[in-house]
Amino acid sequence: MASHVKTSPLGDADMARHARRAVIASTIGTMIEWYDFYLYGLVAAIVFGKLYFPSHDPYSATLLAFSTFFLGFVARPIGAMIFGHFGDRIGRKGTLVATLLLMGGSTVLIGLVPTYETIGIWGAIALTLLRVLQGIGVGGEWGGAIAVATEWSRFDKRRGLAASWPQFGSPLGMLLAVAALTLTSYAGSTEWFETVGWRIPFLFSSLLIVIGLYIRLGVLETPVFRNMQEKKEIASTPVLEAVRGYWREIVLTCLIRTGQQAPFVLFTTFLLAYGTKNLGLDRSYLFNIVLVAAALSLFTTPFFGHLSDRIGRKRMYLIGAFAMMAFAFPYFWMLDSKIPFLIVLAILMSLPIHDMQYAPQAAFIAESFPPSVRYSGSSIGYQLASITSGGPAPMIAAYLLHTYGTSTAISVYIAVIAAISFVSACFLRDRSRDDYSTNEGWVRADRTAVSATIVSPST
Repeated sequence: MASHVKTSPLGDADMARHARRAVIASTIGTMIEWYDFYLYGLVAAIVFGKLYFPSHDPYSATLLAFSTFFLGFVARPIGAMIFGHFGDRIGRKGTLVATLLLMGGSTVLIGLVPTYETIGIWGAIALTLLRVLQGIGVGGEWGGAIAVATEWSRFDKRRGLAASWPQFGSPLGMLLAVAALTLTSYAGSTEWFETVGWRIPFLFSSLLIVIGLYIRLGVLETPVFRNMQEKKEIASTPVLEAVRGYWREIVLTCLIRTGQQAPFVLFTTFLLAYGTKNLGLDRSYLFNIVLVAAALSLFTTPFFGHLSDRIGRKRMYLIGAFAMMAFAFPYFWMLDSKIPFLIVLAILMSLPIHDMQYAPQAAFIAESFPPSVRYSGSSIGYQLASITSGGPAPMIAAYLLHTYGTSTAISVYIAVIAAISFVSACFLRDRSRDDYSTNEGWVRADRTAVSATIVSPST
């Protein structure tokens, strides 16, 4: 359907250039924020339990370390609501600058927190508070990054591919996080890494903040948002409008992520604890394989995003959810075999299979909300899964393994949540062929036309 966005005073060539820059800015900014977020999860899996939650029971220490990891996920819906409000009220660009500063600043401070030996329980408290701030920052990042990357008319027929580039920032951020930890682990002994080495990648985030700010400050506001400003269609309370009018889409957005986010956390974070403590594998060995798997995602993410433009968002997503169900048991069978080739194969297959859902997900979700509440609605639904799926995943996996003594219990868990994603995707409408730029034609859950609920901001 043709776009309703007014013609920009910029020429076509300039608009194309700014659209490309918007995609690049979203991708780089997302990469930096996910670097920060993944870095914490990776370090929590290997040293935080020992440094900040000392215990004679390794299981308890690991569980406590993962609990702070979970708190970061709990904070993400809060960030989605805070930054979703401002992103739909004052603009996508300025809001994304704020999320970058919050996320990056929290990460740098984590690298400076003294351990239990130095300040006792206050170290764990400081770590927990900073993790919450990290979660708030990343919770406000995703919805804005997708809007900035896709709200340009030149991407009307390639929105799946355009939206997959900010998703591309996730494996890129993980690649950078794993690479940083791998390099520091090789730089000294295990004792050095557990006292000094792990802090270096966190402090490195200060440089990334500067790079990210430089890129994002040079991006224009999206044509879709500027058009809403001109037509006085800015929602006065976008978060409330999204919850009241699009609660069904928010719930389904959360549910379709269930079988994508939890497996990803298990494949990248829980794997490190499981591989070293249960399989006796070397930490650097696992780091290197995850590094290669993340590199594969750099290709599979845009590929499956592009494929969703060809076969449809929903169809691509259903294929991915089914593939995850089928992979749940072979994944742990290969790991538990302790055969090097099968271990490598399991890890290398895990992220591309995950990407079959992750790549089309951004466009699939963003297209489920009108422009006036797109930042708020998509962010809330996306980040709610952090509480129901991603956040508790390593703790659930640790509990299942501790209780049943077999990885088969974890495989059942993955298969069940992948089935939830499959069923939920069946109920979420595929709007990839609808007009992405206008509030016209949308109907709220209470059957009220969107235009009747949109008001001009007072300031």
